[in-house]
Amino acid sequence: MTALHIDWTACDGRGLCAELVPEVFDRDEWGYPVSRDGRRRPEVPHDATGRARRAVRACPRLALTLVETEARADAEATPPGH
Repeated sequence: MTALHIDWTACDGRGLCAELVPEVFDRDEWGYPVSRDGRRRPEVPHDATGRARRAVRACPRLALTLVETEARADAEATPPGH
């Protein structure tokens, strides 16, 4: 499975990723991307992989990375102890 990782130290909320892969990201009230599935590394649907790669290349702050994941980690959505 492919997922997108955001480097929050680099992201400045321009929102290009949300425009290119709207099924993965929405934007918060300040323009920063938020994952639609609530995960830190949102999964990319197979049919959106090409657009996700384009978003990685187009990010003006180089804040996006595509990562391969082994399986869905439901623990990512909920912090430990909650």
